[in-house]
Amino acid sequence: MLWTNIKRILRSGFVNFWRNRVVSLTSVLIMTVTLFTLGLIIFAGSLLDSSLEQIKNKVDVNIYFNVNAKEEDIFKLKNSVENLPEVAKVNYISRDQALANFRERHKNDYLTIQALDELGENPLGASLGVKAKETSQYGSIAKFLDGQTELSQGKNPIIDKINYEQNKIAIEKLTNIINGAKKLGFVSTLFLILVSIIITFNTIRLAIYTVREEIAVMRLVGASNRYIRGPFIVEGIMYGIFSAILALILLYPTTIWLGSMSENFFGGINLFDYYINNFTQIFLIILSSGIILGAVSSFLAVRRYLRV
Repeated sequence: MLWTNIKRILRSGFVNFWRNRVVSLTSVLIMTVTLFTLGLIIFAGSLLDSSLEQIKNKVDVNIYFNVNAKEEDIFKLKNSVENLPEVAKVNYISRDQALANFRERHKNDYLTIQALDELGENPLGASLGVKAKETSQYGSIAKFLDGQTELSQGKNPIIDKINYEQNKIAIEKLTNIINGAKKLGFVSTLFLILVSIIITFNTIRLAIYTVREEIAVMRLVGASNRYIRGPFIVEGIMYGIFSAILALILLYPTTIWLGSMSENFFGGINLFDYYINNFTQIFLIILSSGIILGAVSSFLAVRRYLRV
């Protein structure tokens, strides 16, 4: 009996979908726009994450040592910093490497290179580049370094300077941008979902209104609420499936068009490559979103306006 009712519900849902072709087409088109926009939000999020990651990789705290600092003391501090839970990576640059990097940066500046050669010795000290796991954690790393007073204020200080204060404003701005972008993306997604449910809800309500007399007859003959509601939920799920397929098809040429543009402008990420490489994940997200959106909208429309 249960399996028979399930087959009847499924068959009724398919029949309603095909019989109300105009309403079904309208619902599918509306949900397609919604799911297509959801796909664009996914791509925008990946572009934002990629751009922020590139910026984060360029932000660090540098510890500059005096030229007479001993390597064993430097490596002792390096090990202490690496043991901090906030630290992702510590990069050591020796005096020789610092000099080579300086020469490379100023290779076209003849006067600077000439002045360096006239010194006859390496005026640059070693340094440590410290990268935090999150930009908001640089403050606690700086506090730890400030606590190493014996290394910077003793009789033979090895630390020349720490550039956190110079980078502090940029780090705080980047942290605010990252937090703000995450909040904006979350709010935008919630707003889109709400608008989509409202629009789809009203569209499906129209479909329910066209068969209100059939529903009244079904209730008179004793049909259960679940049996009445079932075909409309199946119909809503079909809206979601067809809309997801159309949205995925539309995203293909869109990502081709935006692919090279995103790679040139944002750097490091091609939207078309991202779409192809993550197609399974994107497919599941959009398909499940379409099914849930259609089913929930149908359920609410039946419950609210038919009072079953």
